[in-house]
Amino acid sequence: MYKVSINGEILLAESGETLSSVLMRYGKGTAHPCGGRGVCGKCRVYVNGNEELSCRYRITSDIDVETYGTDKKSEIDYEKAVDGECCFVLDIGTTTLALALVSIAEKRIIKTVTSLNPQRVFGADVISRIDYCTKNSTEKLQKVLTDEINNMIAKFKGCKSDRLYVSANTTMLHILFGEDCSSLGVAPYEPVFLDGRCVNATSLGIAGVSTVESLPCVASFVGADIVAGMNLVGMPSEGKYSLLIDLGTNAEIVLMNKNGSVSTSAAAGPCFEGACIMCGMGAVNGAICSVKDGKLITVENTKAVGICGTGLIDAVAYMLDKGIIDSSGYMECEQVELAEGVYITQSDIRQYQLAKSAVYSAIMALVKYCTITPDDIETVYISGGFSSGICVDSAIKTGLLPAEFKDKCVALSNSSLLGTVKYATEKNDLESLAKKTEYIDLSADVFFSDLFIDNMLF
Repeated sequence: MYKVSINGEILLAESGETLSSVLMRYGKGTAHPCGGRGVCGKCRVYVNGNEELSCRYRITSDIDVETYGTDKKSEIDYEKAVDGECCFVLDIGTTTLALALVSIAEKRIIKTVTSLNPQRVFGADVISRIDYCTKNSTEKLQKVLTDEINNMIAKFKGCKSDRLYVSANTTMLHILFGEDCSSLGVAPYEPVFLDGRCVNATSLGIAGVSTVESLPCVASFVGADIVAGMNLVGMPSEGKYSLLIDLGTNAEIVLMNKNGSVSTSAAAGPCFEGACIMCGMGAVNGAICSVKDGKLITVENTKAVGICGTGLIDAVAYMLDKGIIDSSGYMECEQVELAEGVYITQSDIRQYQLAKSAVYSAIMALVKYCTITPDDIETVYISGGFSSGICVDSAIKTGLLPAEFKDKCVALSNSSLLGTVKYATEKNDLESLAKKTEYIDLSADVFFSDLFIDNMLF
């Protein structure tokens, strides 16, 4: 056995074991957007002062490990018990977890705690995690998730709550409940379940609550998070249309009308989370989050160390304005420096083109299916981890959103969490809402395929 020293803690490792597997076993794992294939470079650490990829480094001696930076997790100092009945509401995002303590009587959030989803060490997107579960089992991904949920609940010291309400995409819910999600990774992408579930918390290994209740899903790739979002914003008035877009690795979109709703999903990839971008990162300290007329703004106004989703959208728009990128996405130079050590590469531009075309084309496919035009849509709700920071002008300029949406966009910081809070306090009939929402599969849609190719251009 060898000793791995990290942040003052000693971990034990077998000879020849990869560093990433040791870190994962002890809950210290770094991100592996590529699923541990050694191609994304996001699991970089320092081993005895030398830069290494933890998924490729094999341990043959005692080592000292230093990470590039620790993920900030919001701590909560719970000072007093909540008067009246309360519950917990949890949004399980592919990237982030958000847990809220809710006063049922007052219908409001008391406090919220967030954390990065520990499953990220198995891959940045749901496809990577489905692939891991298919080759291994769901057990490890479920265990790291429930352990983190327990850590988050424990931060509300002294609070007693009977129920935990959960919203998430369909894959995350399958993993939470320990169901085999391998069928979600291959055609025809059949889920084990779509209805809401209510189970004893101890059966999932979750402490601090008695019961875990999940919201229903619409389809394999339109989950409870979208149903929660629909619950939050409500249906538009008679004859009107509204659009809800949840921007993420898998962009989920629903076109809502009083007489019924139509939904779809598009594989945008993890570029909005920075996973496949050379200097990409989450919206943490030092991430470039805005580019205005060449001026960079970073999270907490600290030294730029990378770029997050909102900054990427702005940067691409700025580079188009300056002629650095042409309409095909071509750059004469292989990379452009935004700040010292922070670059946008030709590969980054191609990744963004894939993502923006998927989202835009899915929107237009829904519009065509419902025989309306973008002008007919009254309000466009944009949800997702970085929605509040999106510059709509940049999104339109780069072809992420139609130009007709310019003055119609409303940012929702976390429609999944807030919509679940609304359900917990009002108990709306979400099963009926989910069942009345039609799902359109774009994988075999010729119009979407042609549009996707055309919209790759700027």
